[in-house]
Formats: sequence, structure tokens, C-alpha cells
Amino acid sequence: MLSLLLLVGLLVAVFVGFNIGGSSTGVAFGPAVGSGTLSKLAAAGLMSVFAILGGWTVGRNVIRTMGGEIVPAAEFTLVASVVILFFVGFALLISNLFGVPASTSMTAVGAIAGLGVATGTLRWGVMGRIVVWWLVAPIIAFWLCAVVGRYLYPYLDAGFALDGTPRRELVSKALVVVIGCYMAFSAGASNVANAVAPLVAGGTGPLTVEQGVLLGGGAIALGAFTIARRTLDTVGNDLTDLPLLAALIVEVVSASLITGLSYIGIPASLAVSATMCIIGLGWGRATRTTRLSDAASAAVSGKGPEVTVDALATDGDGEATRSVSDVPRIGEEGPADVVSTDLFNPTTTGRVMIMWILTPSIAAIASYGVFAFAI
Repeated sequence: MLSLLLLVGLLVAVFVGFNIGGSSTGVAFGPAVGSGTLSKLAAAGLMSVFAILGGWTVGRNVIRTMGGEIVPAAEFTLVASVVILFFVGFALLISNLFGVPASTSMTAVGAIAGLGVATGTLRWGVMGRIVVWWLVAPIIAFWLCAVVGRYLYPYLDAGFALDGTPRRELVSKALVVVIGCYMAFSAGASNVANAVAPLVAGGTGPLTVEQGVLLGGGAIALGAFTIARRTLDTVGNDLTDLPLLAALIVEVVSASLITGLSYIGIPASLAVSATMCIIGLGWGRATRTTRLSDAASAAVSGKGPEVTVDALATDGDGEATRSVSDVPRIGEEGPADVVSTDLFNPTTTGRVMIMWILTPSIAAIASYGVFAFAI
């Protein structure tokens, strides 16, 4: 017989997955929908299939980590599982109220860590490894995209166009869809665990891994077919500050990082990695105005070169430059050639990063208080 407490746990898990589907679908398939390559219905269908596929394959490793390696699986009583899922849902609510994409993975780990500290069962070695990757992954994301922005982006932009020859247009549209599916796979691999790991609890919980994946994946699909329509409108129709090519580069790099981390069982934030990719890509693109020798001379003289990170908005996904031979070499462009409108707002970026630190910290402290003094 289904107990009331288990029913509450299942409903909270569905709520978490539902919101993940609503936000992740726009990130994954916004470029495809915005370019007219996919309909919203097709995007939702692909999101559902590949998110479940990601959870069923690579995502099992994250479920194992969150459901029994940070703290022993025995600590996930039904009450504890519901409380942890409540904190994840609360983080989603806060992120919606503040308009900031909170990291559900980091919040879930924070809540689990609070349980571990309160019960004296936290495995500090596992927790330390997770935190190290939380610090390293954004740095890798930044520098990978910075290298692409400085050395490769203009050449990619010259060859990438949705309005070129029929063959180029077909290839470009196919890439948009394939990359969207890859992003959906990555989202499922990292996020299904956030919705169901406490209820699976290393095989000792009320759900098996397979049942958990289907529940979390189904909830993501529900969000993809319903509330994701709004995020698809927002992301799909707002590609001026972040051109389509730049969006696809960000998706490939961030999805690859998160898929790799999920493979080794590290719950990590896709939103954090994507944001650092955007910043790195813009910074790298902007530094094309300065040769390394010029930068070295400026460092010696104490007068820094003029560089801005507002550079990507001027590129036109192959519109302005059709030939690779037309791409200026590094140092031949001035700041006026790469600046148009802001790629990102430093104030907003700072607010987002503060929230990423606050939400898991608040979850950990509140979870500790609940498990230490109330349960």
C-alpha cells in the first residue's frame, strides 16, 4: 500500500523533474526552435527521449553517488528523502522568484551533506572530490571556450550559416538538432539524480534505479511538453546577444563537461559550466585584438591593452564573413571591430554566481538544522 509520506516524496520528485524539464528544454533546443529548424512539439519529444536516455545510461553513476556514497544509503529514510527533495524543490522556487537558474545538483548535494554532518556519517573524501570538481570544471569551461574564441571562432563563423547554400543550410540545421539532443542527454545524465536519488538510496529505497530514472525522466518530459514552451520562446527568440554559433559552442563544451563528470559520478551544474563557457568565449573573442607579444610588452610597461568581452554580439553566424580567407589575423582588429552590445552584464553575472553559492550553502545549513534538531 502506498503510504502518504511516500506519495508526498513521489510528488516532490515529480515537481523537481517537471521544473528541470521546463528549464533544460529551452537551453537545449532554444537555438533549434529559434532558427525554425524544429517545432516546439518536436523539441519536447526529443528532449524527453534523450533526457531519459541520459538518465538510464550515464545518469546511474550520479544516482549511485548521491544515493549512497556521500552518506551511507541507510541514512536515507523515507522522511530524510522527502526533506532532501523538499530542499531541491525549494531551491527551484527561489531561482524562479529571483530569475536566477539555481543549480539543483549543488543544492541536492548540499542538503545531503547537511544530513551527513547532522548524523556524523558524511564521507568527507567523496564530498571533497565533488567540491574540487565544482571548482575545476568552471575553470576548464572558461579556458576551453577562451581558446576557441581567440583562435577558432572567427573561422567557424565564416563557415557556419543557416542562409547559405542548400547543402550548407542542411548541414547547419542538422548540427543544431544533433547538438540539442546531446545537450538533452547531458541534462538527463546530470539531473535525473536530483529528482530521485534519495528515493533510490543505493537500492535500499522504495524505488529501484530503473523506476527512479523512469519517474525522473517522465517528469522532465512532462515539463518539456508544458512549461518549456515559455523557455523555448525566451531562448529561441533572443539570440541577438548570443549568436547561434556561439550558443552551439557553449552547448557542446558545457554538455561534454557535464557528461564526463556524470560518467565518473560527479553531480555538477550545467548552468554554471554554460555561464563560464559564455564568459570564456566572449573574453577569448575580444582578445583577438591583442597579440601575445603586445600583451607581454604591455605587462612590462604597466599599460594594459584595450580589451572588452562584448565581442560576440557583432558576429553574424557567417553572415558578415563568407570566406575563411577574409578573417583578420590576431592583432589586426581593433576594439571597435569586435564591440557592439554587451554579451553579458557583469552585475547580473555576479548576482547569478552569488546565488549559486548561496543556494547549496543555505540547503546544507537548513538541512543540518532539520536533521540535527527536528528529526
